[in-house]
Amino acid sequence: MINQYAAEAMERCELLASCSEEPDQLTRPFASEAMRCAHEHVGRWLSDAGMNVRHDNIGNLRGRYEAVAPGRPTLLLGSHLDSVRGAGKYDGPLGVVVAIAAVKRLHDAKTRLPFGIEVIGFADEEGLRFGSTYLGSRAVAGTFEPGDLDRTDALGMSMAEAIRAFGGDPSRIGDDRWGEGDLLGYCEVHIEQGPVLEARGVPVGVVSAIAGQSRYALTFKGEAGHAGTVPMEQRRDALAAASEFVLAVEGEARAGEGLVATVGRLEVHPGAANVIPGEVELSLDVRHADDAVRVDALRRILGRAHDVPAKRNVAVAAHRLSENAALPCAPRLVSLLSQAVQDAGHPIVQLPSGAGHDGVAMASLTDIGMLFVRCKGGLSHHPAESVAAEDVAVAIDVVGRFLELLAKQP
Repeated sequence: MINQYAAEAMERCELLASCSEEPDQLTRPFASEAMRCAHEHVGRWLSDAGMNVRHDNIGNLRGRYEAVAPGRPTLLLGSHLDSVRGAGKYDGPLGVVVAIAAVKRLHDAKTRLPFGIEVIGFADEEGLRFGSTYLGSRAVAGTFEPGDLDRTDALGMSMAEAIRAFGGDPSRIGDDRWGEGDLLGYCEVHIEQGPVLEARGVPVGVVSAIAGQSRYALTFKGEAGHAGTVPMEQRRDALAAASEFVLAVEGEARAGEGLVATVGRLEVHPGAANVIPGEVELSLDVRHADDAVRVDALRRILGRAHDVPAKRNVAVAAHRLSENAALPCAPRLVSLLSQAVQDAGHPIVQLPSGAGHDGVAMASLTDIGMLFVRCKGGLSHHPAESVAAEDVAVAIDVVGRFLELLAKQP
């Protein structure tokens, strides 16, 4: 059933979609005028829900709903307000508007809890503008890297300059770190970005862990030559070797339950129709909720990266770009969210997240929990991204019940 809070949340996501850097698609980068537009709307909604509102130095928007008495611990709720290029309406903003709706229900009922609530609209999770993810959550967690301030965007503006233009102070980002007392945890509502909940016919799911991720760049080097004069048996075709490797990556992932592996970028040199490819650069992304499984699969995949080219007299070099360990959600928060789902009359489905979230950064500060909302076709990072108002109503209800359960905890 759609209630006023769910209907309002849907309307707010629609309105935020108009805050875009590009008129024909939703693109909202860090510290942009489009983000300033989003902050104007979200800041007003935070205030209407009874929260004190402030902007921090990195560019997060933060609203605080005080506890029934001073000096009590705080629960953090939120998600990110930035987007990828050509985004959907719900990845990030849905978590912010659901959190606001849950607090607004308390405010409308004139109810205070034995803990404070801080709702955060994080400044940058996607890394669209500067290529550095989790800027907002890393600032709150106290793990922001000052060296990132020297990064430049496509127009040559540094991150430090962008922060100043947005109203922040890059020299005081250290002040954004949480320092206002004890924390009960961080909880985020997010669209699933996958097909599991839809396939099971349930509106929401409780996240058990955020998958670990390994990212590599590989270069296959053969020898370029004339497409019409070099015999097939004498060729050192880098693309043929890379293609065989790509299929090996797919085969490895298909053979492992819960394992995903992707080659998402491939550049062929010299890239001419009548020249044998002499060099190929490609990306590799391997993820699994169990680090041991991921590492073992990665070992086999990288082994194939060397075996395949050897047969074709092609050299290969692999360079590790990043390695993130799997991040289990806090059992205490998973249990309370699961109980809230059951109390709301829905089956409990626990599932890992294959995507990264601000919780990855927040886990260095406090316990994390996540609630997924079913999305149509599992589609995300796409204009056709879609959620049902009925499912949003369930999410708001579950978060409300979660807050009530947490209030009863010793």
